[in-house]
Amino acid sequence: MNLNFFGTNKIFYVLAGIIIFLILISLVFILGKSGGGGVQDAKINFWGAYDTRQDVSEVIKAFEGANSGVKITYTQFAYEDYERALVDALAAGTGPDVFMIHHTWLAGHKNKLSPIPTTSSVKDYKFMTPTDFQGQFVEVVNKDLISDGKIYAMPLYVDTLALFYNRDMFNTAGITHPPKSWDEFNEDVKLLTKFDNSGNIVQAGAAMGTAKNINRSTDILSALMIQNGTKMNNTTNTAATFTRSVSTVKVGENALQYYTDFANPLKEVYTWNDSQHYSLDAFTEGGVAMMFNYSHQIPIIQKRFSRLNFAVAPMPQFSELDAKTYANYWAVGVSAKSKYQEAAWMFTSYLGSREGSSIYLSSTARPAARRDVIDVQRNDPKLGVFAVQALTAKSWYQIDNNAVDQIFADMIDNVNLKRQKLRAAMQAAESAINTLTSRRP
Repeated sequence: MNLNFFGTNKIFYVLAGIIIFLILISLVFILGKSGGGGVQDAKINFWGAYDTRQDVSEVIKAFEGANSGVKITYTQFAYEDYERALVDALAAGTGPDVFMIHHTWLAGHKNKLSPIPTTSSVKDYKFMTPTDFQGQFVEVVNKDLISDGKIYAMPLYVDTLALFYNRDMFNTAGITHPPKSWDEFNEDVKLLTKFDNSGNIVQAGAAMGTAKNINRSTDILSALMIQNGTKMNNTTNTAATFTRSVSTVKVGENALQYYTDFANPLKEVYTWNDSQHYSLDAFTEGGVAMMFNYSHQIPIIQKRFSRLNFAVAPMPQFSELDAKTYANYWAVGVSAKSKYQEAAWMFTSYLGSREGSSIYLSSTARPAARRDVIDVQRNDPKLGVFAVQALTAKSWYQIDNNAVDQIFADMIDNVNLKRQKLRAAMQAAESAINTLTSRRP
């Protein structure tokens, strides 16, 4: 009896041990597959537009080195094809895990993004909180990339419009320093603009006033509106409101009037028209003394004409006490459909960290979004102006940035070609944007 009892128990314990072992293996497997794929054996597809593989290779290598279970594959698209390819792929379930978004895209693509997790399955790892985010990055990204108290993307950098000016032309005209205010800018334009005997512009003071032959013309107009105190949207971002007066002043109309005056032959500041070469070409050819653009144009200009004696200065202001610049940048988000959301967000968070950001910015030569890296870049001869301007950068809610660009360009043309009065042109543009906004997802 006793021997049989112990024999039976032995078999029972062996079987119980096997069952427990199988349960533990199953739990490990299930836990490894739950929570969006975990961080082990994660194969992350990363899509972008302007950055090349070389631009992101070092930061990817650094992250993979610290996270051996993660493999990241980057694919670059032409900007013209990128948004459509991304939307189509995400809809078909074949999209990337991580992808770059323009800073205005959260308005139209929020439903495609997964917000940053609040907890991690990795021991001692903590994701950034909205409070952390607000303390580490410049203010404009807080408004662009946080929604309903959740972080939806990490900024890679923040670029801003700045004044590019031809040193030789300034010296010849006896101008000792770039304009700090728009009043100084007006006076400099008058000194720098040259006409022939027939009244044709032979040297433009600035690329200002038109739409199609000025690179980033609609951004320049937006910057003027924001600087002038225009309320671009209502508080809920459900409607554009740039036609509305502020303290009885038609600030939006005044900004549009100011911008188009530079293309009006009847105005003292007349300096530009639709027959001028494209602004970037005119600047490198020595046909215009000033233009407004972003930092990424510096190497392009230098490559096209290495002997061009030019410099970059901060954007002129209406008020010295309330500086405002205009932001343009890309951020990185995680697909709501990714199987590896935790690993994807760990990589995205690394891109936004001081270490990851420094590696990326060193490869791309772009101005920082992080406050602590701005302190490093502020004395950089090429990036310093743009880095410091990120602290005062502004943007505005746009449901479709490409469509808004076209609407603003049409508004400028309608005024210049006298197809519409100033106010009518602005009202038509506002109405068109509100129609777009009403269709948002």
